[in-house]
Amino acid sequence: MKKIAFSGTLDPITNGHMWVIQEARAIAEEVVVFISQNPQKKPQFTAERRKEIIEQSIAEQGWTNVNVTIVKGDYTARVAKRQGIDYLIRGIRNTVDFDYENLIQQTNVDILQGAKTLFAMPPRDLGSVSSSFIRALQGPVGWHWSVKKFLPAPAYKAWILDWLRKEWDSLWPDSPTQSSKWFDRIVGDTCYGSPLRHYHNLDHLVHGLSEITVWAANIKAAQRDVVTLKKAFWFHDAVYQVSPHTQVSNEEESARMWLEAHLESELDSADQDGPENLIRATDHLQMNTISHPLKNIMLCVDLAILGQSEHVYDDYARAIRAEYAMVDEETYKTNRRRILTLFLNQAQSGELFRDDYFSELYEQRAIENINREIADLDSNGISSFADSNNKKYQ
Repeated sequence: MKKIAFSGTLDPITNGHMWVIQEARAIAEEVVVFISQNPQKKPQFTAERRKEIIEQSIAEQGWTNVNVTIVKGDYTARVAKRQGIDYLIRGIRNTVDFDYENLIQQTNVDILQGAKTLFAMPPRDLGSVSSSFIRALQGPVGWHWSVKKFLPAPAYKAWILDWLRKEWDSLWPDSPTQSSKWFDRIVGDTCYGSPLRHYHNLDHLVHGLSEITVWAANIKAAQRDVVTLKKAFWFHDAVYQVSPHTQVSNEEESARMWLEAHLESELDSADQDGPENLIRATDHLQMNTISHPLKNIMLCVDLAILGQSEHVYDDYARAIRAEYAMVDEETYKTNRRRILTLFLNQAQSGELFRDDYFSELYEQRAIENINREIADLDSNGISSFADSNNKKYQ
């Protein structure tokens, strides 16, 4: 077969869609992906942005025989037929999908005189994956870790950047031009978007901001406190250098960046309880010298990763090791063990999460996770977390 087409809204493209495209490549010399632009739907991304995301996802796979086209104001089956494509391919996951797709295929052929449809059934692990399924996952703490499993990397990055942009804009609704410049810088490749950041990255931002939102909903926090915490969290790891020779701490540099941004009014910037002191408080060696009414919450949010499920924690530990790939194994083990022992002692004395909400959620699991990593560090050979200044190594 020379050509076959795959069509859909693809908002976003999922690993299920990618599987169908791969199946299409196995039976045709060329695959055309049609993006449907349906005025009745309100997609998250514009058709043009969806096209970019799909093309990036295809390029990442090295597929050179797949082209992407936007269909406006017409039926994809009819467009396909006009382009000499006799068959569309669609994935069906269950009998409900089959009944729906069969009705569409009858309409395409009998009424529109368009291309016929071939059906392909995805493997079991992709059987529940759809764009609507992905959208339904968004919200609770850790939603991004779940979504990440089901999207190609370019689609995942686009998804969380869109989510982060909405979070950012909600903090500065009255200064969109100035704040937009700083958003681009914060998520760019000199800050959280850097390819050298394996943990202190965009995922870390999503996790922390989600923690703050869910904490606030559960304890009915004041909106002013939520805004202050989120502003501080956006900037708290904006500077993250792993070099041991820096004269000023990452936290101090990040606090200075916040002040440099001038995103607050003069009145707000003079507030002693502003975000800059919360940013400084995340230096775990100096946090006891910092006073701020929201300090305990900020620290709990920053350390919440320690109390996540085993597989999430293990991914975190591997990511930290990857950020310090330039450090030899024995030096890394010594320093990592030191900071983990500090955390373990704090957890066992009830001082790691100094807020009841976070302590109840995460303390016991943090103890289990930290003990497991310390045992791994103490074992002979290279740490199983090794492949991929005390605040350093955390």
